[in-house]
Amino acid sequence: MMSNDAEMGSYGAFEFSEKSVRMGFIKKVYGILCVQLVITFGIVCLFLYTPAIQKFAFSTPALFYSAIGITFFCIIVLSCCGEVRRKTPHNFIFLILFTICEGYLMGCAAATYESWQVLVAIGVTGLVTLGLTLFAFQTKYDFTMMGGMLFVALLVFMLFGIFALIFQTQVLSIVYACIGALLFSFFIVFDTQLMLGGKHKFAVSPEEYIFASLNLYLDIINLFMYILAIIGGRN
Repeated sequence: MMSNDAEMGSYGAFEFSEKSVRMGFIKKVYGILCVQLVITFGIVCLFLYTPAIQKFAFSTPALFYSAIGITFFCIIVLSCCGEVRRKTPHNFIFLILFTICEGYLMGCAAATYESWQVLVAIGVTGLVTLGLTLFAFQTKYDFTMMGGMLFVALLVFMLFGIFALIFQTQVLSIVYACIGALLFSFFIVFDTQLMLGGKHKFAVSPEEYIFASLNLYLDIINLFMYILAIIGGRN
């Protein structure tokens, strides 16, 4: 009887330890994500309210293309190189560099819109992200099993994007932006549940806090850009 009690006590301690590790992981992911978003939208605001920065950016296309190259390089390193992604401070250096370059690209894009459109898009993105996050935390549906479906949907969406680029119309652009916003809303729920673990079929390892932060950040940024495209019309 004592051995059974001891076994149950050991299992309970293990379960508590696992939950505490997962909670620490979630807090770390959202902490990193918040810093990324503050940096990104801080740079966007600089572009919106500092004409000198806009003028410099648009008169220096080499800097724009360099930011694109660095962004893709950092994504490849953080996505494909597990040892770099898990090693501190290398992971944070690549993540910060990626975030700054992404913020610069976002600032260049946002500068082509009216400031009120960008601010409304930021507000709507924040509300949608908050709602989707709360939904992902409490829903009984397991979205982690939809990875294959979302990947196929993303490929089809990319092909549709090429079609929309060739046959440019305002209606087609808005439809494309609406589908993009809906698709990345699903990705936010999917990546949030991957981070939560627990009862869900698939989960991200607590060691992969950089990878989890990167995924959620890209989901939110893409959602913002498509919402901005919807609000801004042809821009």
